[in-house]
Amino acid sequence: MIYLDNSATTRPHPDVVESMRRAMENYYGNPSSLHHKGVEAEAVLKQAREVAAKFLGCKPGEIIFTSGGTESNNTAIKGVAFQYQNRGKHIITTQVEHPAVYDVCQQLASLGFETTYLPVDRDGRVSLEDVQKAMRPDTILVSVMHVNNELGTIQPVAEIGQWLKQFPKVLFHVDAVQAIGKVPLKLKEAGIDLLSVSAHKFYGPRGVGILYKREGLIIHPLMMGGGQESGVRSGTENLPAIAGMAKAIRLLEEWGPAESRRLQDLLVQLREGISKIEGCIINTPEAHTAPHIMNISVPGVKAEVLLHALEERGFLVSTKSACSSKANEPSRVLTSVGIERDCALSSLRISLGRENKAEDIKRFLEALTVCVGTLRSQMKSKTKSVTR
Repeated sequence: MIYLDNSATTRPHPDVVESMRRAMENYYGNPSSLHHKGVEAEAVLKQAREVAAKFLGCKPGEIIFTSGGTESNNTAIKGVAFQYQNRGKHIITTQVEHPAVYDVCQQLASLGFETTYLPVDRDGRVSLEDVQKAMRPDTILVSVMHVNNELGTIQPVAEIGQWLKQFPKVLFHVDAVQAIGKVPLKLKEAGIDLLSVSAHKFYGPRGVGILYKREGLIIHPLMMGGGQESGVRSGTENLPAIAGMAKAIRLLEEWGPAESRRLQDLLVQLREGISKIEGCIINTPEAHTAPHIMNISVPGVKAEVLLHALEERGFLVSTKSACSSKANEPSRVLTSVGIERDCALSSLRISLGRENKAEDIKRFLEALTVCVGTLRSQMKSKTKSVTR
C-alpha cells in the first residue's frame, strides 16, 4: 500500500515513536510536581520548548504547547477577539482558510464580531491590495494561512505581515500547519504575532501542536485551570506527545532543505504524468506552491469512486480536506477559485511525504491512467444508455 495522503496526517517516524515510549516509561511525573520525577519531566518539557523555539526562530517563552492545529487556531483567534473586543470587533481572513479558522470566524459572528472573507485569484492566492482595502478602524486581527491545505498555494504572508507592522494594534495570525518543514518562514521578519503548528503533519504524533505567541502579547485564555503554559493553556502537559514532537522537529532540522527539494522533484514528476492523462485537470497552480500537494479533478467521475478504485490498486489519496471529506458538498476552497461545482465534486488531493519515492509516483500514474480510463468509459456507456 502506497500512502499519498500526507497532508491529512503523516506516519510517525520510528524515532518519534521511540522518544514517546521512553517518555512514557521514564518521565511519567507531572511537570508541576516538586519531587524528582516532576523535576525530570519539567526538564524534558523545557528541552522540547527550546527545540521548538530554535526551529521557529523565537524565544522558548513564546512557545505554547497545545493539542494541535485546531486548538492553536481557536486559541489565537478567540483569544485575540475576546481580549481586544473593546478596540473593535472586525476580523480579516480569506475564503480559503481551513475550517479551524473559517468556522471559528463564523462562530464569532454570533457574539457580535464581523469578519471580512477576502477573495482569492484563480491560483487560490489572496492579494495584499485586498487586505489593505479591507482594513478598518475597528480591525483587530488578520488571519491568513501560509500554505493552503487543498491546493498547496503559498500565501504572501511575509508581504502582508510587513505591511501590517504600521498597525501595531492589528494582530497577525498565520496558520502554518501545512507549511512546517516544507516552506520556510521567518516569524520576526514577517511580523507574525501568532502562528499555529501541528506535529502530525511532519511525522510527529497526533494530539499535540504549538501556538507561537509573540513575547508581551496578551490573549484571553480559552482553558482555565492550573495555569500551565504561561496561563494561556491550562492542563497537565502531554509530555510523551511533546517529546515526540520535539524529536520530529529535530528530524526536520537533520533533513534540511534537501527534503523539500526532493518532494518538489516528485511533484514535478506527478504533474508531468497527470497532464498526459486524458480527462484529468490539474487544479494546483504551477508556481508559488508547496512541494507536497497536488489537487486534480476528473469531471464526470465521482471523487469517492475514483478514490476507492485507486485504493483497490494499492494507493491511498483523499478528497478535499480530510477534516471535511465526508461532507457531500463541493470544496469551498475550489469553488472560491472559480472551479465549477461538478469539477470540484470530482477532485482528489495527492499529498507527498518522506516515504514516497519516484517509483511510487510512476506506479501511481499508471494506476491513475487505468482507473480514469475505465471510469470515464463506464460513464460514457451509462450516458448512452440514458439517451436511448
